[in-house]
Amino acid sequence: MNKQVAAHGPAGAKKGNEQHVVSYPINFAVWVALMMLTAMTVAVAYADLGYLHVVVALSVATIKAGLVLYYFMHLGYASRTINLMVFTAFVILAIAIGFTFFDVAYR
Repeated sequence: MNKQVAAHGPAGAKKGNEQHVVSYPINFAVWVALMMLTAMTVAVAYADLGYLHVVVALSVATIKAGLVLYYFMHLGYASRTINLMVFTAFVILAIAIGFTFFDVAYR
């Protein structure tokens, strides 16, 4: 048998091609956390926090996005390169949102 074919067979599967099965209790715990964070988002919408309103709302949204990325999109099992790329995208997004706030604040 060809070495190249044998390397990609079931016994020699490449790292990253394996499936990641997350247990039901973990999925349920993440779902409960997301529901609690959603309730927190609604509570923040009704609270009068002044200028901290947007900061708190975006912080809760970032935590929720992180949970979804890590558990449901299996980023916890991805390589360091993929994690670095996703982190870089979030940093660039945070910088863009920050520049938008500076623009609105100094009008």
